[in-house]
Amino acid sequence: MYVREGIALALTQLRTEKLKSFFALLGVTISVMFLLLVVSIVEGMDRYIREDFSTTIFGINTVRLRRSPEINFSTDPEYWRAQRRRPAITHEDADAVRARLSVPVRVAVESATGGAVEGDNGRTATNVRLMGASREVFAIRDWVIERGRAFTPQEADRGVPVAVLGWGTADQLFQDLDPLGRSVRIRGFPYRVIGVIEPLGSLFGESLDNLAVLPALSPIEASINPHGVVDQVVIQALDPSSLREAQTEIEGLMRARRGLRPTEDNDFALETSAETLSFWDRISSVLFVALPGLVAIALIVGGVVIVNIMLVSVMERTREFGVRKAVGARRRDILRQVLVESATLSGCGALVGAGVGSGLTLLLRTATPLPAAVAPEWILLSIAMGLVVGIAAGVYPAARAARLDPVDALRYE
Repeated sequence: MYVREGIALALTQLRTEKLKSFFALLGVTISVMFLLLVVSIVEGMDRYIREDFSTTIFGINTVRLRRSPEINFSTDPEYWRAQRRRPAITHEDADAVRARLSVPVRVAVESATGGAVEGDNGRTATNVRLMGASREVFAIRDWVIERGRAFTPQEADRGVPVAVLGWGTADQLFQDLDPLGRSVRIRGFPYRVIGVIEPLGSLFGESLDNLAVLPALSPIEASINPHGVVDQVVIQALDPSSLREAQTEIEGLMRARRGLRPTEDNDFALETSAETLSFWDRISSVLFVALPGLVAIALIVGGVVIVNIMLVSVMERTREFGVRKAVGARRRDILRQVLVESATLSGCGALVGAGVGSGLTLLLRTATPLPAAVAPEWILLSIAMGLVVGIAAGVYPAARAARLDPVDALRYE
């Protein structure tokens, strides 16, 4: 009875006293909106990095052998000097890994740079990612050849100038023409197009289809690294459970090749997608705690506004509470009624904030590269937080209304 009556009175107040209700809801609405918006962006990035980014960039069940870690924010000059003194990763390292690992793996070398690709029809594709790689890279990265074929092991070993284009590059150069068998020039060298990779999508707004994959030993090698040097060796364990074993064997093999003593640190980097994701875990854990905490401060401010609005409401309805007490209403009845009104006001603000926040999140996802995702549990949590703020804000006004003396309240002008 009291709950239904309190909700009805609160909704009546929203309709009849629009300006006062607007200010009562404003703080909670804005706070819930930004809470949902911020958390949705962080949640979307978290899902994207775990499900798409790691697979696209690193491949599944892979370990990468590099000269230095790919992600490092150290500002120590000595650290960077030590990184530059490290020996480079070479084709010979890749051959040793391929020959000596006891677990079944795929091994590919990768080196990449950027540049333009010129078609034999006069068209040019710019900002293309030029990758010199082994044939195994197509299987490791799960790239499907939509048209044509990948280069053969013989073409890879001999460095034959053939090219497999990304879908975007092929479309820029040849549009409706068949690219297979056509000639393109890359860094001044002619390459014959033998295949086109099916669309890969985009990553943070950047197209992954602006790509050209070339044999690592083809003329592109001279444009990226010194002879025999590669950016990284990518090793994919065919059995996911043997990835850690493969990583251990690679570490032992490389330490032996480099002649490192047991007390010396590795002068190479071994990275898996899980280890790289641990870096994101540290960032996301801070964001999930800090950002909602900052928004909670705004919720408190919104709660203070509701306290003031409810105090004004209690004062304006002093005679009403006096009549209620005179006809038998108890203190807890008045207390419960005011708390329900306060929670209803705050809950309406939270609902509006959740709706606006969800709409802005969907707009961000469609109009920007941000991978925002609206999680239902966060919508429910934000509404619950709004209700809690309303109840907390209504405690003091409710207690004040409950303590009114009925005689004094009836004489109140």
